[in-house]
Amino acid sequence: MSKNAEIAARFDEMADHLEARDIDYKPNIYRRAADSIRGHTVAVGKLYEQGEKEALKEIDDVGDAIASKTVEYLETGDIEELDELREELPVEMDALTAVEGVGPKTVKSLYDALGIETLDDLEAAAEAGEIQGISGFGPKTEQNILENIPFARESRERSLLGESRPVADRVVSFFETVDAVEQVEVAGSIRRWRPTIGDVDALVASEDFDAVIDAFENWEEADEVIEAGSNKASVRSNGLRIDLRTVVPTEFGAALQYFTGSKDHNVAVRNRAIEMELKVNEYGVFDVSDVEDTDAGQRVGQRVAGETEEEVYEALDMEWPAPELRENRGEVAAAAEGRLPDLLTLEDVRGDLHLHTEWSDGDPTIEEMVEAGASFGHDYIGLADHATGPGMVGGVGLSDEELREQLGEIRSVAETADIDVFAGVEANIDSEGGISVGDDVLAELDCVVASPHSDLDGDGTDRIITAIEHPEVDIIGHPTGRMLNQRPGHDIDMERVAEAAAENGTALEINSDPHRLDLRSSNVKVAIEAGATISINTDAHRPGAYEYIRFGVHTARRGWVEPEDVLNCRGADGVREFLGL
Repeated sequence: MSKNAEIAARFDEMADHLEARDIDYKPNIYRRAADSIRGHTVAVGKLYEQGEKEALKEIDDVGDAIASKTVEYLETGDIEELDELREELPVEMDALTAVEGVGPKTVKSLYDALGIETLDDLEAAAEAGEIQGISGFGPKTEQNILENIPFARESRERSLLGESRPVADRVVSFFETVDAVEQVEVAGSIRRWRPTIGDVDALVASEDFDAVIDAFENWEEADEVIEAGSNKASVRSNGLRIDLRTVVPTEFGAALQYFTGSKDHNVAVRNRAIEMELKVNEYGVFDVSDVEDTDAGQRVGQRVAGETEEEVYEALDMEWPAPELRENRGEVAAAAEGRLPDLLTLEDVRGDLHLHTEWSDGDPTIEEMVEAGASFGHDYIGLADHATGPGMVGGVGLSDEELREQLGEIRSVAETADIDVFAGVEANIDSEGGISVGDDVLAELDCVVASPHSDLDGDGTDRIITAIEHPEVDIIGHPTGRMLNQRPGHDIDMERVAEAAAENGTALEINSDPHRLDLRSSNVKVAIEAGATISINTDAHRPGAYEYIRFGVHTARRGWVEPEDVLNCRGADGVREFLGL
């Protein structure tokens, strides 16, 4: 975990403690600050060194109070107010709330009634049947908690892509300043843009391994040197392990291909090489047609490629597959047959159709969100504040009357905006597939995003298909309702959902929020194969979250998506045509 993620986790924990005590307003302030700090591309420690507290306030959603607590943590390793909250409620808040169905208020109820402080305590109480005896709980709730504990344990071992990728970017930026480094790239699952990450892997090409290793050991963000050898080293940067491997420049391409993975992709590539009497490994591609014992060494045979990845794949008569595709889902055969997809890029995305404002649980005004969209480079945006309904708590969500009132303000702002503005809503899909907004109101809006926010266990196929078939629904938002490292979401039969979406002209969302990345890439591939339209949106609740679009784009690329598959790769007129405006 990076220092940014570490501090963000403290503020998330403060928000949970305050919510557990039923305190209004403050929890959202801390969560927004946590979100901004977690995604900030510059390390907070570096910002503090450059300009102390005032520099920290340059981060979105970080005001004087949050900045002061950040400084306190950087200087002492503690936040006094959080320590006091922990003393009053001595629980492992992050571990317990990682269990689906257990929120901060539930944690407090369990502590007050049974003294539950840890996951082990929770598991023991559920197994003993003690939880169902608490007022407001029951056998079903107890069983759900027990079933979700293993997922909670597993999820805590991996970091979100949104937390790890900024650290990886800083690692690359650092090595680019080191004179001895000729090339640098991240490898492993982070280069393939998987939604969760174990460690950050970095690969460097150099003729001077000692200089590279020495620079890495003395990197200002390295808190601990875990190990260091002649050609590789590992450091811990505020909890996140970063593994470095150095290679000579002539072997960089082969090493990058090998260490990017995935394992299954590499096995398929090696099998193809064997059929061609070639050997491929981290040192290069070797012609072993005249070699009797191909296991005699790593560099046996005549070396035919290895300086670049493109060379490696070319030697195997393959097109170069983008790292996101390398999961052994047919990309090896496609690369050999010259039919890899023309993947979309970040530059292909022209707008964002799922955004929130202060009207529901967002931070900015309508005008501020529109201006931020224009500054980001979008041609258009779609405002989709929460409607009231299933899954909305704490007063979040607009009534039909309030949606009509907001519609008037959106139209007013749109008249003078530099970009097109679509007026919409994020309506809630109930357990039967019903939509939480009246049909007459939905008909007045430009773009209706319908999302599941409740009853996120079991099979959700029928409810999602029912929502898809609603004549006013344009986009299904985060279709499974998953929250990475928190809950898996409900199951869906993706083939049925994709076919229904294609038949009804309803787009399926890739929600780019790093906590969601929903749809997952394997489901995205099924969707486009069925002819369904994809919409890549950020679900942004603050202007800075427009940056999340890159996570959605790379998730789409993992699902083999081309620009023509994506609704918001179209111009504003193309979007209007899709929406029937």
